[in-house]
Amino acid sequence: MTRRAVVTGVGLVVPGGVGTEAAWRLLSEGRTATRGITLFDATGFRSRLAAEVDFDPEREGLTADEADRMDRYLQFAAVAAREALADAGLDTETENPWRIGVSMGTAVGGTSRLETDYVSTSSHGRDWKVDTEAVSPYLHLALTPSVLAAETAGLAGARGPVQTVSSGCTSGLDAVGYAARLIEDDEADVVIAGAAESPISPIAMACFDAIKATSTRNDEPETASRPFDRERDGFVMGEGGAVLILEDEEHARRRGATIHCAVAGFATHGNAHHMTGLRSEGTEMARAITIALDQAHLDPTDVDYVNAHGSGTRQNDRHETDAVKRALGDHAWSTPMSSLKSMVGHSLGAIGAIELA
Repeated sequence: MTRRAVVTGVGLVVPGGVGTEAAWRLLSEGRTATRGITLFDATGFRSRLAAEVDFDPEREGLTADEADRMDRYLQFAAVAAREALADAGLDTETENPWRIGVSMGTAVGGTSRLETDYVSTSSHGRDWKVDTEAVSPYLHLALTPSVLAAETAGLAGARGPVQTVSSGCTSGLDAVGYAARLIEDDEADVVIAGAAESPISPIAMACFDAIKATSTRNDEPETASRPFDRERDGFVMGEGGAVLILEDEEHARRRGATIHCAVAGFATHGNAHHMTGLRSEGTEMARAITIALDQAHLDPTDVDYVNAHGSGTRQNDRHETDAVKRALGDHAWSTPMSSLKSMVGHSLGAIGAIELA
């Protein structure tokens, strides 16, 4: 019998809204969470705006020990995972732990703690010899990308396949896609999948300043992120996390779970061209769309809406537009397509999971 992955739980932490209800209000009301950076002093930076999460770990139910141990992106993941598990009505203690998996994505991992601790141990980079007494006892966790999946697995007592996916901006989508395959291949009955990111830090902002990928509309942050707009000038950095509970459809039905949707198709390809550059024709993305539609037994004319990456850079918007036209053909011209990044910014590896949620 063919196994199908369905979504039974959703958890969200996004700029402008912690929790799915708050996030949906932001999006449905068409509000934007972009503003001037407050997480650090951005004076002198080329881009001084971002979409920040107003996040208090204690208010969101994390203990003092968890808040101390976890980098900011791990805190986002924990809060989103707890909401998703509650939404799914899943009691992990009654499930077979060997049949619970985890697939989580992140592009830059523990950037926040790495930067904070380096600054404190080196007198803001002035000293070659670092002060080991000034370092956090949890610094090693920031250097270990697998900690994202490990923390999530610990929260749920998962003993099945556990993986961290780091494939740049597609990390979150890839993590969910791989989670669906674990279920389809009968390696797990339940997979906690998603992504988290907290890249609004001096080092991350400086990196994107250097390649001129971010918007410089510092005086009008609310309208700076404008995907597909004629006057777009780059993306606005964001942060946040999203977690989905994926289950085998029969497993979900047996326990009477509410099924939100199915993950009907997934494909991923690289362009073997450039680390950040894109060819305008979008051949590899079009191929991924076509394969995903074939897996779902859908025709291009069945597509009602395209949720675009839509970063707001000229390269990406042209690449993605051509890819959708190539994959959907004439139907592309009558298919609505937009990007959430105009409201919640671009949270790098987390954004795909957020958009899917």
